[in-house]
Amino acid sequence: MTEVRSGGYLISKIHQLSERIFARKLKDFNINEINPAQGRILFALWQEDNITIQQLAKKTALSKSTLTRMLDRLEESGHIIRVFPGDDRRKVLVQLTEENRKMKSAYEKVSVNMVELFYKGFSDKEIDEFESYLRRIYDNLTDERGD
Repeated sequence: MTEVRSGGYLISKIHQLSERIFARKLKDFNINEINPAQGRILFALWQEDNITIQQLAKKTALSKSTLTRMLDRLEESGHIIRVFPGDDRRKVLVQLTEENRKMKSAYEKVSVNMVELFYKGFSDKEIDEFESYLRRIYDNLTDERGD
């Protein structure tokens, strides 16, 4: 009989729990209007602003339809704007608003706090090894997805 492995189950549970903790920590910094999934989009834009939806989908690993719905909500709440450069209405660039840029520092503090929580008690070598395994799992899943 094959031994049942629980890596996928544990990753799923860690994801759920970390999102709840992350949301609570955001509220501690008075960031109430975004959820962790939206935060992933904003984080990508804080790294590189004024990018296409296709580039943002690749950076966030979200489908274009999911990303478009989330961008609608972020635009409605004043976090992003969509810009149509030139005459080509098919090309859309996503930009952060000035109001959103002010959130970056607080969001980064929460992110650093989460990383410290994740790796509490781990050596640098253990973290490097663990992250290399996670990258391999991610690559395996990306290869299977086929895009």
